[in-house]
Amino acid sequence: MTFDEDFGAFRAQLVVPEHRQLFDYWLECCSGQDMPCRSDINPGKMPRLLAGISLIAVNADLMNSTIRLAGTRLREIHDREITGRTMGELDWGDKRDYWLAAYKRTAEQGVPTQGVLKGPRVHKEHMVQYWLRLPLSSKRCGPAEMILGHDYFAPAAEQGLRELQIA
Repeated sequence: MTFDEDFGAFRAQLVVPEHRQLFDYWLECCSGQDMPCRSDINPGKMPRLLAGISLIAVNADLMNSTIRLAGTRLREIHDREITGRTMGELDWGDKRDYWLAAYKRTAEQGVPTQGVLKGPRVHKEHMVQYWLRLPLSSKRCGPAEMILGHDYFAPAAEQGLRELQIA
């Protein structure tokens, strides 16, 4: 499979328009490399997405990775400001292993990851989280040094509507 085929299949799985927009921008910044550099990403090019954006500085021990930037929507979901905190300080509840596997894949393999999760946190069971994680590096290959994320949250009742619209 080629670079374009791999990413074409990945893009086809993105059901949230904002994720397709961010992924297309990330792919454009790749310039044919495995991943873009952090310096290639310009938040001014995606102002509509900023509330759901996160930027994580990856540490060898993922739980010590630092959240360098977290949009306002993430603050609402976590019920506090998470910018400047480490991943280990977040309340993952029973989803801890799920998130560690997702971040590990993005960081170590340097590949985009995405998914859908019902009940992203305790007391947020009524929400569905559509998430996207994109690797960034200063070398454009190898393990990611940063992870660019976007999270979209919807009431669980809307998930069925979204699935009907996709079908």
